Amino acid sequence: MSIDLPQVDRDILKRWSEIDAFQRQLELSRGRPPYTFCDGPPFATGLPHYGHLLASTIKDIVPRYWSMKGYHVERRFGWDTHGLPIEHEIDKKHGKSGRDLVQELGIAAYNEECRSIVLKFAGEWRNTIGRLGRWIDFDNDYKTMDPSFMESVWWAFKQLYDKGQVYREYKVMPYSTALATPLSNFEENQNVKKVKDPAIVVAFPLRSDPETNLLIWTTTPWTVPSNIAIAVHPDFEYLKIRDHTVNKNYIIMESLLGTIYRDLEKAKFTKLHTYNGHELQGLEYTPPFDYFYEKNKDWWFRVYTADYVLSDSGTGLVHQAPSFGSEDYVYASRAGLISRDRLPPNPVDETGRYTSEVPDYAGEHVRGPVEKAITKYLARIDRLVVNGQTEHTVKYCWRSDTPLIQRAVSAWFVNVESIVPQILDNIKGSHWVPTFVKEKRFASWIENAHDWNVSRNRFWGTPIPIWTDESYNEIVVVGSVAELKEKSGYKGDIKDLHRDSIDTITIPGKNGGTLRRVDEVFDCWFESGSMPYAQVHYPFSFNDPSTFMTQFPSDFVAEGIDQTRGWFYTLVVLGTHLFGVSPFKNCVVNGIVLAEDGKKMSKRLKNYPDPIHVIDAYGADALRLYMINSPVVRAETLRFSETGVKEVASKVILPLWNSYQFFQGQVALLKKAEGIDFKFDPDLEVMQYGGVMDRWIQARCQSLLKLVEQEMAAYRLYTVVPALLEMIESLTNWYIRLNRRRLKGEAGVHSSLTGLNTLFEVIFILVRALAPFTPFIAEHLYLRLSHYLPDSMLKSYQDTRSVHFLPYPSFSTELLDPEVERKVKRMQTVVSLARTSRERKTISLKMPLKGLAVIHSDPEYLADLSSLEHYIRDEVNVRSIDFTSDESRHDVRYTCSADWPTLGRKLRKDAQKVRKELPNLTTDQVKDFTRNGRISVAGIDLTSEDLIVKRDVLSGEGKNIVTNSDDDVLTILDLSLDPDLLQDGLAREIINRVQRLRKKAGLVTTDDVKMYYRVISEPTEVELSKAFKSRVATIESVVRGPVIEEASAMEATNDKAKLIIEEEQEIQKATFLLKLMKL
Repeated sequence: MSIDLPQVDRDILKRWSEIDAFQRQLELSRGRPPYTFCDGPPFATGLPHYGHLLASTIKDIVPRYWSMKGYHVERRFGWDTHGLPIEHEIDKKHGKSGRDLVQELGIAAYNEECRSIVLKFAGEWRNTIGRLGRWIDFDNDYKTMDPSFMESVWWAFKQLYDKGQVYREYKVMPYSTALATPLSNFEENQNVKKVKDPAIVVAFPLRSDPETNLLIWTTTPWTVPSNIAIAVHPDFEYLKIRDHTVNKNYIIMESLLGTIYRDLEKAKFTKLHTYNGHELQGLEYTPPFDYFYEKNKDWWFRVYTADYVLSDSGTGLVHQAPSFGSEDYVYASRAGLISRDRLPPNPVDETGRYTSEVPDYAGEHVRGPVEKAITKYLARIDRLVVNGQTEHTVKYCWRSDTPLIQRAVSAWFVNVESIVPQILDNIKGSHWVPTFVKEKRFASWIENAHDWNVSRNRFWGTPIPIWTDESYNEIVVVGSVAELKEKSGYKGDIKDLHRDSIDTITIPGKNGGTLRRVDEVFDCWFESGSMPYAQVHYPFSFNDPSTFMTQFPSDFVAEGIDQTRGWFYTLVVLGTHLFGVSPFKNCVVNGIVLAEDGKKMSKRLKNYPDPIHVIDAYGADALRLYMINSPVVRAETLRFSETGVKEVASKVILPLWNSYQFFQGQVALLKKAEGIDFKFDPDLEVMQYGGVMDRWIQARCQSLLKLVEQEMAAYRLYTVVPALLEMIESLTNWYIRLNRRRLKGEAGVHSSLTGLNTLFEVIFILVRALAPFTPFIAEHLYLRLSHYLPDSMLKSYQDTRSVHFLPYPSFSTELLDPEVERKVKRMQTVVSLARTSRERKTISLKMPLKGLAVIHSDPEYLADLSSLEHYIRDEVNVRSIDFTSDESRHDVRYTCSADWPTLGRKLRKDAQKVRKELPNLTTDQVKDFTRNGRISVAGIDLTSEDLIVKRDVLSGEGKNIVTNSDDDVLTILDLSLDPDLLQDGLAREIINRVQRLRKKAGLVTTDDVKMYYRVISEPTEVELSKAFKSRVATIESVVRGPVIEEASAMEATNDKAKLIIEEEQEIQKATFLLKLMKL
């Protein structure tokens, strides 16, 4: 019976719904030790993509695992409902900016529109996340727009303010003109692109010598009208030249003359004078635009020195427009050019357009065609020296995908720089997977962190709870609704905390004035960073706030690597400020999922399959396993491939299902043949009737469980999942394969029962071990296996309706058996080497071969293999095996080769000497080299790192000999054939065709039939008829009934009522007919 994995998913989802499985699991675990998990909130304004599904898979596996390990794990879904992503959707809908819309609609109507789309795709999210199999509470979710959440955000901000960690300042910030708001320093790096921009050189003539020009280079022509100074490095050397082409003098760094001359050899100029940078300080110049000149020429439009000036590009002279460059602002302030009483020109409005202060371009957007207009003007007034382009990285708005500018704004900041050492100490105490993300990427980011601009000039968000007068002389920060009512005297109910509800509430000032709330709202990252306490309305919902610390810091968080500069960052900043700790103990960071072509997944390009289509095609478990068994769990990138998901379904999940199907078939056969109803016996000893493979598979299970316990405690999913998949391989391709005949009862009923008991135990352990990772197939198999569990076991469980209600299997030290695992591992190595030898010579595994020699110097190694000889013989299909340490008996030769590109770089000209001499080394010399690790070749000393040792047969691989080695053990396969071997090979081919025919007919293990055969034609050398007769007993054991020859078509059996299936077959160009008939 084949399995329809998507249908299994649907059936299990229906069952989970009927028994309310997730809530039942929470109910069963109530009262156990808590395990806390914080879920980062996504926006519901877009559909979930593979990045979300990957994170959701990780965030489902870990809580499921710890729940099965005996913890109470609450899981609440959360929504990011405020901020730019929401407002941007409304602005796009109306084709207007938020500010214009608020003026037109009013803030209440605008916010109501925002509220209406906040959960636009919440239904799709719920469906997709549920379809993935993730258990999380959507009904008791948290939203950042909930008044309770917003009130906790107020509380957090007031705590910061009371600690002196909040301040207001006029600063240059990354600014989104599309959204008309500044962004935080970590947001500006979330969308970086390589683009081509103007690169112009502009001349600034000295007032004292108009023929001499200071040259500045800029990629932002739009900032030139706001120029107030030029910076030079005090220690750099500058050159004054005479350009004979234009008959002007220029001042520029000599090393950067290439900026204005493409070919310095052909350039016509004369060097006139050399200056140190400090000699240029104080020189006055005439700017190309006079908008701010007359009023400010007495203190601006001069050269000053600044040590941030670089010498690697440009001209070595830096144009200063402090309102549009953070370094310009800092150094101009230090130089005394600007201050709070003398602010620099800022002739750009909140939407990025020139104000009336620049009348020639008023209303023009600074990053539009105006830059070309400015460049043309500069050329017209003879100030443009170079008009070019440069390709460089530019920061774009992560939400609107428009270029950011730097712009000076008044904003509210949270101090970060002063607590960087404390943050670094806190994250040292937290556990990150993989560790390099914490130690390199995140720690480096923290070390260079700037104070955090938490204010946004927007409308839909949590209002910053600051009430102040117009001059900011008196400031009141409110930390709760109760405090607002108390300080304002407001008597009504405050059920909502958005701007439209509270902006009209005022607070009386101490000196008789009126305090009004500031316009700004919080950066939505401040809200999501507050979620560990805001989601539970801390401290307001706690009678004893100290009880909150039983669930804080959280045990586990997980998100993508991009969140090192987003959510993880805001969590640790606020956690350190408010509680002095990292707000999480363990953090799993996943990489980015790209399209199969290596590009970013794009709806427009349609370069990835729809997630629901993939799940409905191959099942959710296949998608889950594909993602978490990939480099993306080690924070690397994954190129998503639908074929990869399909392969997981066919090569991992289907074999697991087939192992259960095999078990089911043998249980049915046991009932039919012996009248025994199988029931699992957990106390059955395998020593009496079991074999070494029973002990091995049990030991493998225990080693697996030990590894899972160890690695899950360290949150290394990337080591756990491969181990689980290897266990499926051990079960299906080794245990069942090597015990097939025994499990079918050929070694007696006691041996069969012991084997089936072992097989059941392993499948049952594996199903529980896989449950957090592949919840659907685990549940599906468990519901079938549970019928075979004894009452004593069933009664020991709280609720047997789901595998997810059962405890996770723990390892038993008594059942660990490293010795038997070592033996079987060595057997597997030899079998794999010999099978590879067959494949190289294209000899079917069904063809028996004469013999195999296995050569190893360690007696223990050979003894291990000898104890499992019959398994090796069957798996390799050879008549005899020679286990030996005597290499001379098989004429084993040792030779050396090298990785010549690597060795060539090391030895250079001596490499040819070594290459020439290596073939002359004797076997004894090379053997001595393998023992000592050193050898002299052509007078050159070499080590084991330089040479590769190979073993083969002295006579060379001929028609009948093939060797293979893993640098430890050597196998020699004898390929010579005799008539008896050929007959055995034909019999195996016939059996293969019979098994295929039984499967095609839908027969199961317990179906007994008889088989008629008729050889239609056969080449003389094949002797197929002889094989049917000489191996009839073997064939009958597979048919499960008599095998009868039809002499001719005329004598054919034509009882159609009893005919099950008939089909013509071919083996080695011999054709024959097979008929399966009812007995």
